Amino acid sequence: MQVTATQAKNRFGALCAQAKLEPIFVEKDGQIDSVILSVQQFSKLHAGAQSETLQQRQTRFEQTHRDWLAEQNHRFEMHGLWCDDLRTW
Repeated sequence: MQVTATQAKNRFGALCAQAKLEPIFVEKDGQIDSVILSVQQFSKLHAGAQSETLQQRQTRFEQTHRDWLAEQNHRFEMHGLWCDDLRTW
């Protein structure tokens, strides 16, 4: 369900009851700004986000951005750091 911010303000109680059945997307200035979820839906979402370990996130990042990382490593090996020539006075 999608409602405007004004509708959400005016019908908050009813929308909280509806949120137990489905997420409520709140639109502000023509774009979705917020979502009202039931505590059960939020708990599932939060548990899913917490289940992924740091190592798993790092592995996923490295797989997703493999080409970019290789390019940056190659650039570093060829040219070093951009600030190697800076001297402190």
